[in-house]
Amino acid sequence: MLNKIFGAFSHDIGIDLGTANTLVFVRGKGVVINEPSVVAVNERTSQILAIGEAARQMVGKTPGHIVATRPLVDGVVSDFEITEQMLKYFIEKVHKESFSFFPRPQVVIGIPSGVTEVEKRAVEDAARNAGAREVYLIEEPMAAAIGAELPVQDPTGCMIVDIGGGTTEVAVISLGGIVVSKSMRAAGDQLNQDIIQYAKEKYNLLLGERTAEALKIKVGSVYETREKLETAARGRDVVTGLPKEIEFDHRMASEALLKTANIISETVRVTIERTPPELVSDIMERGIVLAGGGALLRGLDKLISEHTKMPVHIANDPLSCVARGTGIVLDNLDNLREVLVNNENPKTPY
Repeated sequence: MLNKIFGAFSHDIGIDLGTANTLVFVRGKGVVINEPSVVAVNERTSQILAIGEAARQMVGKTPGHIVATRPLVDGVVSDFEITEQMLKYFIEKVHKESFSFFPRPQVVIGIPSGVTEVEKRAVEDAARNAGAREVYLIEEPMAAAIGAELPVQDPTGCMIVDIGGGTTEVAVISLGGIVVSKSMRAAGDQLNQDIIQYAKEKYNLLLGERTAEALKIKVGSVYETREKLETAARGRDVVTGLPKEIEFDHRMASEALLKTANIISETVRVTIERTPPELVSDIMERGIVLAGGGALLRGLDKLISEHTKMPVHIANDPLSCVARGTGIVLDNLDNLREVLVNNENPKTPY
């Protein structure tokens, strides 16, 4: 009863707390915030100068005493205090126009599968200290599957591949639980590093992380395509130290990105090998679903399909799948309580 009274005044929210980006879903409004998980800190005074997009603009451009840092590593809290401040910033941003008498919301947060109890507690405590009334945790592959509208509670197999910034998570889901899962660090950030390494080794060109990410988005491809894509790659010449520019096309991107893309595909294949045959049959019929920003990498769906001999589909708006999934859970807490990590009466083993 009390929760219903509070709910009338607060905006309950779902949070995709990612290594690269944080997305916030507000009940009744959809995804209202999509900002980088970056915090700029003045190390001399320990003062937080900027959070989110404003902090990302500072990456690589700050003096020595100002550090633009990510408080999450591989989706897990590495700096509790800064994570708490970041969550507080996003929660207050959502509530800035709301009635202030009962501002504390219920919050559903997506976390990587397989995190430790200590890591779970760190996320819960950070969210509560940031202003949450109640905190519910859900594993990101489960949230992504719900956001992709897969029938996670049915006695049938669903396979989701959530490719984020810090981690790629592969999971087979049935009857509201994760049957088989595998998590790895080959994801969006690693793809950016692959481009940086490739440019340095092949062309003596030193690129920044933001430039590498822009190249990945503009011309990145891991499967043969007739589409010709190219753009300018600007950085510093390793030998002379002077500015340098080269034309960077999809073939060069493919050469740089294929190693990590193959690791992701192989992980999906290994996960299928560990899946019970009846569920494999269901997955063959429905197909593998890709979510997360990495799902937008050109040709990745075809590469995984070639490795697994199964149909592969990209979820609708894959970037917001986890956030939308947390929002659906918020709207159906009673029916979907079994999918939560920290529900009071777990019904399914993990």
